[in-house]
Amino acid sequence: MSTWEGGDAAAPIEISATGWMRVALRGLLLGVLVFGGLLILLLVRLVERPLCGLNRPVTPFITQWVCRNAFRVLGMRFRTKGALMTNRGAVVANHTSWLDIFALNARKRIYFVSKAEVAGWPGIGWLARATGTVFIKRDAREAQKQTALFQKRLLLGHKLLFFPEGTSTDGLRVLPFKTTLFAAFFHPELRDHISIQPVSVVFLPPEGDEPRFYGWWGDMDFGPHLLKTLAARRQGEVVLHYHEPLRVSDFPDRKALAAACEARVRAGHTMLRSGGVLANGQDVSAT
Repeated sequence: MSTWEGGDAAAPIEISATGWMRVALRGLLLGVLVFGGLLILLLVRLVERPLCGLNRPVTPFITQWVCRNAFRVLGMRFRTKGALMTNRGAVVANHTSWLDIFALNARKRIYFVSKAEVAGWPGIGWLARATGTVFIKRDAREAQKQTALFQKRLLLGHKLLFFPEGTSTDGLRVLPFKTTLFAAFFHPELRDHISIQPVSVVFLPPEGDEPRFYGWWGDMDFGPHLLKTLAARRQGEVVLHYHEPLRVSDFPDRKALAAACEARVRAGHTMLRSGGVLANGQDVSAT
C-alpha cells in the first residue's frame, strides 16, 4: 500500500513491558475474530456463491460484524453521523491507515476497490479476495474493462468504495482527490442511475498522544504500526461522517464530481478534527 511521503517523520515506536502484554492479548483476540470470521465467511460462501453468484446476501453481514467488534477488541470508541445511502452507487472517503478498512466496513456493507497487487499480499490479500474486493490495474489500457466491471457490480446493487487520494496520510489532512476512477461513473449505463456518497473519516488520538497517532505515512511498515496500535494503554476514537449522496447526473464531468466529493470530505474532516460537535451521532462502541 502506498503512503504519503510528506510531513515530518514519525517518532520511533517504543513499547513497554505492559504494552507487550496488551499486544499479546489484543493480538490473540483480534486474530481469532478476524480469521475465525474469515473461516465462517468462506464456509457460508460455499453455499452462497453457487446459489447467488456475485450477489452476497449473507457474507457482508459477517464482514460487518467482524469489523465492528474489532474496535471493541482494541478498546477504541466508534461513532458515526449521517444516513447511509440506499440507492445504487459508490462511496468515497479520505484515507488515514489500514484501520479505515475496519471502520468503513463496520457501519456499511461495502466492497472496496483496490490496486491489483493487493490480491497477492499474504493475509491482507486473502481477506480482500474473500470479502469481494474489486481489484483494478492502474493502466489506461484497462479503462474499458474496469468500467465494465464497475457497471456490473454497481447494477447488482453493490456499494463500491475507493480512496480518491490514492494514498494513506498522517490523518491531519485530506489530499487532493485523483479523478481517474470517477470517469467510470459517467458511462451511459450508469450516469443516470447512481450516486456517490462522500464520507469523512477522522481518527482522534488517545488522550495525551500526538494527533498523528493513527496515521500511516512515509516509510512506515504495517507490522510496527499494528504493534503500536495494539500496545496503546488508552485508545482514541474513530468518527465517520456520512454526507448527503451526490447524483452523478448533476455533474458535467469527472473533475467536477471529484471536486464536489473532495470539498465535502475536507469540510467534514476539518470540522471533526477541530472539535466540532457530532450532533445526533450514533455511538456503537462497547468500551
